[in-house]
Amino acid sequence: MPHHRFVEIAIPDPSLIVLVGAAGAGKSTFAARHFAPDEILSSDRFRAMVSGDEANQAATKAAFAVLHEVLERRLSDGRLAVIDATSIEPSARRTLLARARAAGIPATAIVLDLPATTVLARNAARPARVVDTAVVRRQLNRLRASLDGPDPVMSREGFASVVILRDPAEVDRVAIRRHPRHVNLHWG
Repeated sequence: MPHHRFVEIAIPDPSLIVLVGAAGAGKSTFAARHFAPDEILSSDRFRAMVSGDEANQAATKAAFAVLHEVLERRLSDGRLAVIDATSIEPSARRTLLARARAAGIPATAIVLDLPATTVLARNAARPARVVDTAVVRRQLNRLRASLDGPDPVMSREGFASVVILRDPAEVDRVAIRRHPRHVNLHWG
């Protein structure tokens, strides 16, 4: 009988958790499985809040302005916040990291770097909003650019830790362990 080991991710509480991955990678499912609804700041939900339609890309700028305000408030109040957005671009992650630094809160990136075939199939099977395949492929390429090479971009951005999950079964076995922030003495 095979024994499957849980993948434990230890996170300081409070902290900023940035989920990173292409549309269809399973970020929202992951967030809902491991975090309380009030801890999750979803770009789709903020788009729906400001425009009435979570798929309205024209509302993205306004949605992120509100998301960033809520994020700043949560972090300044010493509350954990989980960003459920693609966060593929380094500039998007930089903006989030700056808010965490300003609040003196560590940040962890949890990257869903799943095989392209898995991500594309999941995107196509989404019940609500299917993202154009060309867009998802671009997101996968941008993610790869941030993770590849001898000195990956994400390793230099300022996250206290970067956890990369590359297999759907591995994602399913994740356990999140929270510890009081004072235990994490090495974040600067």
